[in-house]
Amino acid sequence: MSKSSSFLLYSVCIGAGIFLFTGCQKAPPAIEKETIEQIKRFKGRLEKLEQRVDQHLPPLTTDGIKTPDGPIKSLTFRVGTKDDRLRIYWEDGSKSDLPCTKEQSIWVCG
Repeated sequence: MSKSSSFLLYSVCIGAGIFLFTGCQKAPPAIEKETIEQIKRFKGRLEKLEQRVDQHLPPLTTDGIKTPDGPIKSLTFRVGTKDDRLRIYWEDGSKSDLPCTKEQSIWVCG
């Protein structure tokens, strides 16, 4: 066998192997119409819930909230007392108090 014929045979084998390998891969499964409908219903229900929540929540305001510039020095969390709160001590010596309710204390005042 000559060099050119062995090279040609080698190339054909490689090409056929690549063709067979890529041809045998499974196509990704198609999403069924039922699944698409379920997703659409779920999105509709979610949008209705979001609208109901938005109607019952007071608007968020940042009036009177001033966050000092600079890093936080330390935090304290007080629960089970008359003034449950998360207190932030700032590097500049100021402090900020975030009041906590019983439900919020699970997540450290939201």
